[in-house]
Amino acid sequence: MWKLEAPLSTVFRRRENDGEPVNDRRLRAAIAGGRITRITRGVYVDAPGWRRLRPQARHAQLVWEAAARTGSSLTFSHWAAAALHGIDILGPWPSDIDVTIGATTGGRSGGTFPRHACRHEEEVETEPWGRHRITTALQTAVDLTASMRFVEAVAVADQALWQRREGGALVSTKALVDAAHSRTGRGSARAARAADFAEPLSDSVRESHSRVLIHVMGFPPPELQARFTLSNGRSAFTDFFWREHRHIGEFDGVGKYRDPELLRGRTAEEVLLAEKDREDELRRQVSRFSRWRVPALDQPRLLFDILKAAGLPTTRPRPGR
Repeated sequence: MWKLEAPLSTVFRRRENDGEPVNDRRLRAAIAGGRITRITRGVYVDAPGWRRLRPQARHAQLVWEAAARTGSSLTFSHWAAAALHGIDILGPWPSDIDVTIGATTGGRSGGTFPRHACRHEEEVETEPWGRHRITTALQTAVDLTASMRFVEAVAVADQALWQRREGGALVSTKALVDAAHSRTGRGSARAARAADFAEPLSDSVRESHSRVLIHVMGFPPPELQARFTLSNGRSAFTDFFWREHRHIGEFDGVGKYRDPELLRGRTAEEVLLAEKDREDELRRQVSRFSRWRVPALDQPRLLFDILKAAGLPTTRPRPGR
């Protein structure tokens, strides 16, 4: 569930300098020295802390700052609401902050806030966020999937349904499907298609990306988060498993070797060795084991070659460049 607190606690704002003048020379020196960084007009944060934040958390911080600066009450929606709810996306986050307004206000964008007009206020489900409002996780997921390509929409839908999220899934599968199919107007077919394909067991947007490519390239649908028992009695869950073919597939993200939250006090080398031991044990239980990284998703023919070379059947020809 999204939190009211901003992602970073160490923030310097010119407007909150207790009425004292800002020493611009010292400010420029701190920026040049890499101690602080400017994230928006008049707002500076601890530079190392900012670099450690994931793109989603950075966008959430920008939403927080925008909410604090505006004098009127707003309804934050779309990408802004996704960042606050903890719904990750494929691709870069926008530089602007999305809000939704009533039809009588008009849908033109201006300044920091791209505006999305709704036909009737009651059509948008919102909840309080300080003195502002935010579209619910369900509303946010449907709004975004209606405006995205299939692969991006599935990633958002999967994130909303993600069961292993701390605190549980943001929405239920039935609620998402019902809401997407109830939507009318532009983008409704895209939202419905993404909701129908969405699964609650994709642990990352890149796993969702992989699953979409596996589907469109004609490979059999995999089982997600299949459970295997290791020699020490612990359970190992795989990203993808084709049970009929005894074939495991795994997306290998670099975050597990770099992100302090995922390292959990271990060195990158320790994580790499543990991952190697896990893979060796899994390989002894199956016939095939395929692993891929981001380049194979950005160039689908690479993923096609990896899975085809490992003997997985497909009904489609190799993708072009």
